[in-house]
Amino acid sequence: MGASLFASSEGSGLFIGLAGSGAAGGLAVAGFEWHATYVLLALAWVFVPIYISSEIVTMPEYIQKRYGGQRIRMYLSVLSLLLSVFTKISIDLYAGALFVHICLGWNFYLSTTLMLTITALYTIAGGLTAVIYTDALQTLIMVVGAVILTVKAFEQIGGYERLAPAYAQAVPSRIISNTTCHVPRADAMHMFRDPYTGDLPWTGMTFGLTVMATWYWCTDQVIVQRSLSARDLNHAKGGSILASYLKMLPMGLIIMPGMISRVLFPDDVGCVVPSECLRACGAEIGCSNIAYPKLVMELMPTGLRGLMIAVMMAALMSSLTSIFNSSSTLFTMDIWKWLRPRAGERELLLVGRLVTVVLIGVAVAWIPVLQGSNSGQLFIYMQSVTSSLAPPVTAVFVLGIFWRRANEQGAFWGLMAGLAVGATRLVLEFLHPAPPCGHPEERPAILHSVHYLHFAVALFVLSGAAVVAGSLLTPPPQGVQIENLTWWTLAQDLPSGAKTGDRRASQKHAFWARVCGFNAILLVCVNIFFYAYFA
Repeated sequence: MGASLFASSEGSGLFIGLAGSGAAGGLAVAGFEWHATYVLLALAWVFVPIYISSEIVTMPEYIQKRYGGQRIRMYLSVLSLLLSVFTKISIDLYAGALFVHICLGWNFYLSTTLMLTITALYTIAGGLTAVIYTDALQTLIMVVGAVILTVKAFEQIGGYERLAPAYAQAVPSRIISNTTCHVPRADAMHMFRDPYTGDLPWTGMTFGLTVMATWYWCTDQVIVQRSLSARDLNHAKGGSILASYLKMLPMGLIIMPGMISRVLFPDDVGCVVPSECLRACGAEIGCSNIAYPKLVMELMPTGLRGLMIAVMMAALMSSLTSIFNSSSTLFTMDIWKWLRPRAGERELLLVGRLVTVVLIGVAVAWIPVLQGSNSGQLFIYMQSVTSSLAPPVTAVFVLGIFWRRANEQGAFWGLMAGLAVGATRLVLEFLHPAPPCGHPEERPAILHSVHYLHFAVALFVLSGAAVVAGSLLTPPPQGVQIENLTWWTLAQDLPSGAKTGDRRASQKHAFWARVCGFNAILLVCVNIFFYAYFA
């Protein structure tokens, strides 16, 4: 279960995105992975008991039980469709096309079309049964391949102690005069960066990231589903702990190799002159995203290279297939059935397929925007979109769980207020992308002086305040909406896996509960040690 939690969050899009951000800015991006530890523990110790107590299967179902009414559930369905188009589908397509482009040298849009055609063919032909390679096997091969690649990469530069000085000198041969964008960051080896001038300020990485990670790990259907499938609470806790240990790995297996890629190929990975970047990866704004595919192509031995590329592509396609399947199901069941309650099976099937086609169309049209935003860094693009849309959802879940007085009116208007502010910033961000190297800063102040991680905190507080105000101005929720559904009204007889009166089973359960507790404390200590070492 822990491996499955880890695999759901580490697609090959993330391999490309994390390595690219490592190449562009150094180690700090690992904070997005390490921070998951605390939120995964919250998932197992706080959120899962509540979800089990409320006897739900999906997240919208919990929201409907807790708040009542249809409109919040509808809004969350539409929001997850939007997020899957703008973050998941377009990023996976882009990452896959980038791989084909680097490995075969084909035109970028031809590569995208190829990716799509193959995925669409097997989604329509066989649905999920056609995914012969299982997720677990793919993840295993990807991790083994990543370990081999990491060892080879460190051999190339002469070991770990050479990483910092080598990275500091990774400057491309052609630069733009009177600028410093070609110079690697001075704080590349630090996790905690200046709150005002840092690209990932420590304040944002501590507080803003908590808000976004809570949305991702504790309220996202894909992740929570894995935890709810556990045999009992201890099993769920153990899964969370294992996944957290696995989340420590990307620092060494993805981010550092990304930095080494810039050291070995500064003219391609670290390019700043638009014409050079066009030659290297087909995007004018920067080529940090090719850091990982470039390493695979140049350093892997021949047989392994093919295997690694095949596995990366297969993982991308299986992740695309599952996103297409879940998005079309979501649309037909939650939205279409509500618009047309009498729709038959055949109509729903047809609508589902049409939705997939529309989603693909929108995602492909979106790729050029994605290429040009956040100086071409895939991972940072994904986080900045999330920071504008997820915080209101986090606020509604957290208040719903910890504050009995929260009601449907408050939650709905809190979500709407958050959406209005978040969407405004998102639109501004796409209308005013970050200026290329050597151009003056002309973006509105809210974009260049408020970091997106700080914005996430502000948006969370604003949405929370709206939920509180709306709830206090309207009648309190009914008893049914609170019983078994909040932290203070949990069902007392949670399925512990022990039958009543079975002393040995309950002793065994208590023993494993202690083991999980001890492991959780150990895990937090390991995590704090790593943070302190790289701080």
